[in-house]
Amino acid sequence: MENQILSNRITVNSKVMVGKPTIRGLRITVEQILKALANGITPQELLEDYPELEHEDIQAVLLYATELVSEEQVFELA
Repeated sequence: MENQILSNRITVNSKVMVGKPTIRGLRITVEQILKALANGITPQELLEDYPELEHEDIQAVLLYATELVSEEQVFELA
């Protein structure tokens, strides 16, 4: 289910936003949404500001970020 959500909602195209992950090929990047949420903008405000955005898109952005973090490995230098 999770991978299907991502593949349907998060797209990468080198001709759109210089290849950054976007939402459904729109000119709205995953990064934009994450930064907005991190700065206290609510999902409802995002949906009002971007009428083409859907609630499921915001969920997909968060899932995408979670997937990236889950694969991250941090090594401490001694």
